[in-house]
Amino acid sequence: MAARSSTSPPKCTYLLTADIDGAGLPAITTPITLNGGKHTTIKRAAGVDPFRILTVNAGGDLTLNHLTITGGHTTGDGGGILVNTGGTLAVHHSTTTLNIASDDGGGIANNGTTTVTRSTVSHNTCDSDGCGIFNSNGLLTVSKSHVNANTGDGIGAGIGSLGGTVQITRSTAKNNRNNVIGGGVGLFNTVGVITATDIVGNTTGILGGGLWALGGQLFVKDVTVARNTAVTGNGGGLLIDKETTARIEDSLVKGNFANVLGGGLLNEGNTQLLRTKIAGNQAGGQGGGIFNSAAGTVRLFTTEVVKNVAVTDGGGIFNDGGTVELNTATGTIVVKNRPDNCAGDVPGCVG
Repeated sequence: MAARSSTSPPKCTYLLTADIDGAGLPAITTPITLNGGKHTTIKRAAGVDPFRILTVNAGGDLTLNHLTITGGHTTGDGGGILVNTGGTLAVHHSTTTLNIASDDGGGIANNGTTTVTRSTVSHNTCDSDGCGIFNSNGLLTVSKSHVNANTGDGIGAGIGSLGGTVQITRSTAKNNRNNVIGGGVGLFNTVGVITATDIVGNTTGILGGGLWALGGQLFVKDVTVARNTAVTGNGGGLLIDKETTARIEDSLVKGNFANVLGGGLLNEGNTQLLRTKIAGNQAGGQGGGIFNSAAGTVRLFTTEVVKNVAVTDGGGIFNDGGTVELNTATGTIVVKNRPDNCAGDVPGCVG
């Protein structure tokens, strides 16, 4: 079936007033392209019953160009857009903002295949996971986009995923905030690939101010994780949880804060750091730069751990019974940390 296309004039706002099976527009079940222009908006009208803006069902293939999706409000998933299993969504040069979900995915909830390119997902809220974008056993790709200032209560205020694959490149996850886990990005049993991206200024209540990952595989390259906060807990910048394999290359972890353990990184998984700098992070307890748990293994190659601070000990690295390999022959250094460079069993660490 040939794709249908609809083009809207610029500076036009379409107000939706009727609930059609949970959405303001009929469910997408075939290939359809919606083309907007400068300041073209699709919005749920004020004062009407709650509903999301768009639903993409199995067989649906929706492309959005130059559109703003706003005002959606649902008691389920996907305040702005819901992509069900077998559905496909491509978002280009568009904005998804000020949508609300009582469950997952304040802006977008993906159970199928979703690609977000050169777009903004911001100021959405939800009561559970992935308040900017939520992925459940699907394929989510975010490229050259901004997932910023989303808020919620569960896993991943900016981007949250339960299963499936998440690919993020040349993007930002900034100033997102939630009360539990993964202020910027939260990945559970997910294959995550994050490259050339800034994870900055995010806040979580407990674990992983910038990024939290549990039970999957994580590859990070050329990423800045900076000025993130775990307000009452651990892993101000990153928290690599149990049963997670992580490889972090050519990245910067700087200026993050954890109230208790692991200002820069808390590791309980199997993590390799290559050509990475961990600097200027702080922990209210132990492990200003890195806290490695009894279950964790962390290997450092050509990596710098410098000028981090812990209130108690392990200003650079605190090893709580796990395995830490510095590989100093590759150029790894742990220096200028306070009150000490290392605590616990960290072979090759001086001071």
